[in-house]
Amino acid sequence: MQMNYLSTHSLLKRRAGYKKFLTLLSSTLSPVLISGLLLTNAAKAESDIDQDNLDDIVYQAMKVKPNIDNGRNLYRNCAVCHSPEGWGAASGRYPQIAGQHISVNIKQLRDIHDGNRDNPTMVPFTAPLFVQGAQSLADVSAYINQLPMVPNNSVGYGSELAEGKKLYDENCKECHKANGEGNAEKFYPRIQGQHYSYLVRQLHWIKNGKRRNADKKMVKQLQKFTFREIDLMSDYVSRLRPDKSIVAESIYWKNPDFRAGFYSAPRD
Repeated sequence: MQMNYLSTHSLLKRRAGYKKFLTLLSSTLSPVLISGLLLTNAAKAESDIDQDNLDDIVYQAMKVKPNIDNGRNLYRNCAVCHSPEGWGAASGRYPQIAGQHISVNIKQLRDIHDGNRDNPTMVPFTAPLFVQGAQSLADVSAYINQLPMVPNNSVGYGSELAEGKKLYDENCKECHKANGEGNAEKFYPRIQGQHYSYLVRQLHWIKNGKRRNADKKMVKQLQKFTFREIDLMSDYVSRLRPDKSIVAESIYWKNPDFRAGFYSAPRD
């Protein structure tokens, strides 16, 4: 029987893993910091770009031809948390981003840069992308898009899935589509194959206004949801399976663009 990559580990082991991660983080990031991703440099980057030009940069990023080789180099900074494979963490601490639509990646990076998503950890990573311009934004977004998705993301408890499906069909299906594949043209993200705990957290943040980049209709819908309903719908969504063509063949797949031993945040 194939071992489940998302098997539950003890809390002690999880804490130990994060302690190791934090211990090694500075040495892992040292070349990144030297290359200009210090918070102080991020602040400088903010001063180098006119806020009014952000929309234009996003528009141009949607039009240029991505350079995957450059995207690979840029993604090394992202891999420290999101993992080289882009599979995030089963705990939901980091989302599964592999296979996400290019347009969605661009928009989310812009929203983090603008402060419409509260993610201060990513600010020193997004700011230099916008200073570098549309090409770099497109490059890293396209690299993430072509990564195969995790074969078995974390899921919920599996109870009352019929009710979870009903809630999804009535509230989410119109935009995110029947199988959670999203809509790249309208910037609706792919939510199929996403970690259960991440889905729960983001839906609560949208409901209470912490995540401010959500569609107004979605916010209005979620404000009517109970905690139980959010949990049931997240459970259902976490079980929506992507097309096999965009999923890694094995849970043991490793991104060949990264050296063996590249250390990133624990995946549990």
